[in-house]
Amino acid sequence: MSKFKVVVTDHEYESMEIERQEMSKIDVDFYDSYQCKTEDEVIDATKDADGVIVQYAKITPRVIDHLKKCKVISTYSIGVDKIDIKSATAKNICVANVPDYCVDEVSDHAVLLMLAIARKLTLLNGKVKSGVWDYKVSKPIYRIKGKKLGLIGFGKIPKLVAKKAQSFGMKVYAYDPYITAEEMSKYDVSRMEFDDIIQTVDFVSIHVPLLPSTKEMFNEAAFKKMKKTSYLINAARGPVVDEKALIEALQNKEIAGAALDVVYKEPISKDNLLVKMDNVIITPHVAWYSEESAEALQRTTAQQVVQVLEGYYPKNLVNRELKGKLNLKER
Repeated sequence: MSKFKVVVTDHEYESMEIERQEMSKIDVDFYDSYQCKTEDEVIDATKDADGVIVQYAKITPRVIDHLKKCKVISTYSIGVDKIDIKSATAKNICVANVPDYCVDEVSDHAVLLMLAIARKLTLLNGKVKSGVWDYKVSKPIYRIKGKKLGLIGFGKIPKLVAKKAQSFGMKVYAYDPYITAEEMSKYDVSRMEFDDIIQTVDFVSIHVPLLPSTKEMFNEAAFKKMKKTSYLINAARGPVVDEKALIEALQNKEIAGAALDVVYKEPISKDNLLVKMDNVIITPHVAWYSEESAEALQRTTAQQVVQVLEGYYPKNLVNRELKGKLNLKER
């Protein structure tokens, strides 16, 4: 019997060879065949695990309560809203994420969505493929240069979005309660408050994590404040947007359109009205993906489990209040 047991609750990767390579560095039994869908399935799979790797499964307070000896929960993601951090911290379980594996991909995708919706790319592509060769079906389209982009959040990804948007001649603004105007000015970005920014800009791009304070921050009141010619871009988390309010805003022409890589419930239902709207672009939560980012995500997620089981704090510790409280060393 090995010294440790590590369980992957669920995953959608074609191969787990990267994780096996990392786990081979320690004495571990590695279980990667689970595809847990329910809370009870997660409990049965993980209750005696020393380390847990998760992709989409919910690590609830009840799941954590059943963990007998777990030292680390590592997630294939930047966001950690699927894990009850408070419960994990109370049991001295390290939670680790991978905050920087796809900053280039997501920033590229956010700009891509902005350009595609502004230039009505999917509408025109669909028309041409259906036999209509007429630019007038896209009217009106406006010049990108000189337009105003508002970033909601100003972490690593939106900083790159700002740089890329500026190359098109756009003026960039940002709202982030934790970042000063002085810091933003280093990136040639102007700081504004939330209500001011959504009333001012032509494109609003969301880059905040899903927290109680950000859930449905784009609601009916927010959409009513936006310009009728403005577009919403979301490559962050679906529930940051009140989807019912978004649909109503689009139907009532309170905003011009939306380009989304994430939705409230994934995968999106074919009956969702957003799917049927010509002024909405939807991609299947793919902004994070490239071959390079996928490999980095898998490897780093596994490495952080190994780090903890070897007696070190993980590289990307989410619940940093555990620093100094556990019998773990810094690398």
